[in-house]
Amino acid sequence: METLPDMAEFEVLSCLGYGARSTIYAVSEKRTGQIYALKRVTRRSSDDDRFLEQAEQEFAISSQFDHPVLRKSHRLIKRRKLLKVSELYLLMDLFDGTSLDIHRPSSLATLLRIFTQVASGLAAMHRLGYVHADIKPNNILVNDKTAVKIIDFGQSCAIGAIKTRIQGTPDYIAPEQVGRGPMTPATDVFNFGATLYWCVTDRHIPTLIPKQRNVIPTLDSRTIIQPHILNPRIPAPLSRLIMECVQFQPSHRPKDMGIVNSRLELALAIAQAADQPAAPVNTSVASAIPDSSDDSADELA
Repeated sequence: METLPDMAEFEVLSCLGYGARSTIYAVSEKRTGQIYALKRVTRRSSDDDRFLEQAEQEFAISSQFDHPVLRKSHRLIKRRKLLKVSELYLLMDLFDGTSLDIHRPSSLATLLRIFTQVASGLAAMHRLGYVHADIKPNNILVNDKTAVKIIDFGQSCAIGAIKTRIQGTPDYIAPEQVGRGPMTPATDVFNFGATLYWCVTDRHIPTLIPKQRNVIPTLDSRTIIQPHILNPRIPAPLSRLIMECVQFQPSHRPKDMGIVNSRLELALAIAQAADQPAAPVNTSVASAIPDSSDDSADELA
C-alpha cells in the first residue's frame, strides 16, 4: 500500500481512489484516533497549479458546511519545496459509500430517496451562497443505509461567479458553463437533472460538449428524448421534472432546489405506491432503473 510521506500525525488505513493529480486515503489521526478521508494533491509541473487551486477552493467552501449530505473539510495542510507548494493535504469527513456511477439502486423509490437528499444538500449549499457546479453520478456517494454524501467541491464557486475557463463534466455540463456565464443555483439544477436523466434512462442528455464524439451538440432542449419515452416505467411527473431541469435557458428551469425537492416527493409517492404488491406488474416502477455503469466521469478542469 502506498504511504504518505512526512505525515507522521496520520496512519494510512487504505487507498480510497484517485483523481486528477490526487489520491484519497482513509487515515487515522494518531493523536485522537479519529478516522478521516485525506486527499493528497501533488504538483509535478506548473500545469498542475490549477489542481492545487481547486483543492484550496474546496477547503475554503466545504470547511463552512454543517449539513449531513455535504462532505465537510476540516484542515488544509501545505507542503513546500523551494518556497513553492508541492503538495496539499485536505482532511475531510470519511463516508463509507459507493458512487452512483458504479452502483445504482434497482428501485425507483430508493433512487428518488437518494435524489431528495441530494436536492436538500444542494439547497443548503445555495443558502450559503455557493454552487457545486459539477453534480454527476460519481460525485454522489450512497451507503448501505441509503444515506447520501455529495463530494468534490473543487469546481464549486460563489453564486454569480464567472469562470475564466470552461469547467464541468461533458455529459452533464450546463450551457452556461460552456458559455462561461454566471454560475447560479440553476446550474446545479441542470447538472442534477442531467444526472437523474442518466440514472433512469441509461443515456446521457446531449450537451454542448458531449464526451462521446458521435453525439451532435445541441442548442435546443427540445432535441432531448423525454425519459418516459426511453423508459415507460418512469412516472410522467418525474419525466416532466427532469425535462424542466435540463432546459437550455436557466430561467426556464425550476428556480431552486426546494421546488425540485417538492416535486421529487410527489414522484416518490407514486413510486412507493407502485412498490405495493397490489400494483399490476406491467405498470410497476419498482424496478425501473437500468443496470449499467457510467463511463463519462472525466471532467474539464
